[in-house]
This record gives sequence, structure tokens and C-alpha cells, in this order.
Amino acid sequence: MRKIAAKPRAPRSTVAAILAELRRVGRPARRKVAEWYFPSAMRTFGVAAPDLRRVTRAWSRELRQASARDVLRLAQGLVAARVTDARTAAYEILSRHPPAMAALDARSVTALGRGNDNWGSVDAFSVLVAGAAWRQGRIDDSVIARWARSKGRWWRRTALVSTVPLNLRSRGGTGDPARTLAVCERLVDDRDDMVVKGVSWALRALSVPKPAAVHTFLARHRTRLAPRVLREVGNKLRTGRKNP
Repeated sequence: MRKIAAKPRAPRSTVAAILAELRRVGRPARRKVAEWYFPSAMRTFGVAAPDLRRVTRAWSRELRQASARDVLRLAQGLVAARVTDARTAAYEILSRHPPAMAALDARSVTALGRGNDNWGSVDAFSVLVAGAAWRQGRIDDSVIARWARSKGRWWRRTALVSTVPLNLRSRGGTGDPARTLAVCERLVDDRDDMVVKGVSWALRALSVPKPAAVHTFLARHRTRLAPRVLREVGNKLRTGRKNP
């Protein structure tokens, strides 16, 4: 087991150390699966989810006493490396450091999501960083609305998946139909596959704390919603599962 340093290292050297550790635990077979499952212009080391979590949890312990500024700079450095595994690590480490999360604003959040070009990176960013910052009041509704209007499919998906932490109890959510449905309604006619799946996820997450609001939304927009959304959200409301 790696020994925890008495004092956190400077962000630049920590970025290099984390990248080296991720590269070391990456596996060629896993890399091939990742490149097929969420293709990206970024590099992929092929780190399995359990290994990535072990790495990020260890570094989160080491960085517990680090300043918000240093942890944010570390996250920015990992994002700038253009490695999918490093981006997920950045978002996980940042999400576990309350002072760094409290220091986020619209500019820093947007910068951390810039360049995401696959659903894996988008979803990690949206759930761990953007959605959490939105729920905590670090960014306001206008930022999410701007992403939802973007010409880029990944920002539109980001807007949708960022609603998930508003509604999942495991993410601190209590149910926010007003903000969730505003984003879904803006994208109800979008037929990009990644966006359609995002609408489904957003509505399914909301259906747990606020099923009546989702029933009403489905009835109002039944002729406009994609068949996948109607099927998956309908299943969730009836059985508690997307695909029973």
C-alpha cells in the first residue's frame, strides 16, 4: 500500500503521480473495451472502475488537508491531460473535497467539463461535479439552460444528467421537478441518441421522489417524446426498473 505523505505535494507533481498510478493499473483488455464502449479522441489507460476508485480514495485521503485552490488546480491538471481515466479521477477527487466543491463557480465548472466527448466522461462530470454544484447553489439555472441550448451534443447531455443529483437521495437530492422538467422540456424534441438517453435518465431519477410529476410530464408530451423515453420511463414508473 502506498504510504500517505505527511504534507500534500504541489498540484503539478501530484498530477504526474496520479497519471503514473492510473497508467500502472490500466489493462490492455480493459482499454479495448473502453475504446469500444465510449469512444473518445482522448487517450484511455483502461482502468477498471474498482481500481480507479481505490486510486481516487487513497489520493482523497492524502489531499484531505489540501487547500481548495490546490485541489481545484489538481483537478484542472488531470482534465488537461486528455485521458478519460484521469478525467474521472479528477471529478471523483474533487467531489470528495468539500472546500474545493464550495469554491466552484460557473466558470470553473464549465472549464472542467470542456472537452468531454464521450458519455462516460460526461456522466461522471455531470453527476459528481456539475449537478452537485448546481444542487448546492454554486451555479445557477442559467448555466444549465445555456448547456441545454448548445449545438454540442455532449453539453446537451450534460444539462440533462446534471439533474440527476437533484433527485437521487444517494447524491443528496430530494426531488426537484421544476428544474428537472424545465431541462427535459427544452430537449423533448431532440433525437440525438445521447440526448434521448439523457432525457430518459433524468425522468427516471425524478420518478423515484416525484412520480406524479413524471406521469404528468409523460402525458403532456407523449406525442413528442422518443419511444425509448416512453418505454424506459414507463417501465420505471410501473415496476421500479428501466428494463424489467
